[in-house]
Amino acid sequence: MKKTTFFFLLISAFTFAQTSQLEQKVSSILKNKKATVGVSVLGFENGFKYDKNADKKLPMQSVFKFHIAAAVLNSVDKGRLSLDQKIKLNKSNLLENTWSPLRDQYAGKDVEIPLSEVIEYTVAKSDNNGCDILLKLLGGTQTVQKFMDSKGVKGFQIKYNEEAMHKDWNVQYQNYSTTNSAVDVLKKFYDGKLLSKKSTDYLMKVMWSTSTGLNKMVEQLPKNTPVARKTGSSGKNDAGLTGAENEIGIITLPNGKHYALAVFVSNSMETDAVNCKMISDISREVWEYFNK
Repeated sequence: MKKTTFFFLLISAFTFAQTSQLEQKVSSILKNKKATVGVSVLGFENGFKYDKNADKKLPMQSVFKFHIAAAVLNSVDKGRLSLDQKIKLNKSNLLENTWSPLRDQYAGKDVEIPLSEVIEYTVAKSDNNGCDILLKLLGGTQTVQKFMDSKGVKGFQIKYNEEAMHKDWNVQYQNYSTTNSAVDVLKKFYDGKLLSKKSTDYLMKVMWSTSTGLNKMVEQLPKNTPVARKTGSSGKNDAGLTGAENEIGIITLPNGKHYALAVFVSNSMETDAVNCKMISDISREVWEYFNK
């Protein structure tokens, strides 16, 4: 047997053993949980992959605000929009009874703010009104779908805005992604295959500043670990069902390397705390795998 073949087989066996260990850890976290959980991990530099239920089409909820922001920045790159252009805010686009730090900041005022501020509220603070303002500016969800299709993003569908999801619980299931798709689009984003370098750097910085979901992906990671992330959450319906408790992110390791993680908790009858803890615990185990 050639030495190269021997070492290849040795490395393959080691990788399989390591993946099996991660699988055992994740399976232990999910054991007896009344939920469908999709997990995907992708090592950017070493190509490591781990998947669980990774091709199931699960509702994204606010995770789709990453895709929407990317589509907006593509229009900026094409010269159709500008980060400095002014966006009018008033009662017609600052709806009540929805998560909106943007409305809370500018309630009762007719003001104009730059597009960049709307993007930052939408992504970093997961603002629902900001999301729908961006979609209206783009001409609707079909523009986001066409952009993602053009970049070869599979297993992704967006049909409805936040206002529609608030009116009909079942609508969220038409805005879906697989976790495989989520880590794939994050890798394309990181590699500069979605946007210009300027727009990539800008959106990465916005995602690093995300303030939602502190009890999920980042909870058990070392303090100040750079994580460019986007959260999503449906809340519960009257039957106590959680449609989605999600997070996607690009994590930077102490050695300067990176991996993408996507965890989608869907159709769960667990408490909100348990749903978030599943994401937190999986994130910890993946971090420990990459830091062995």
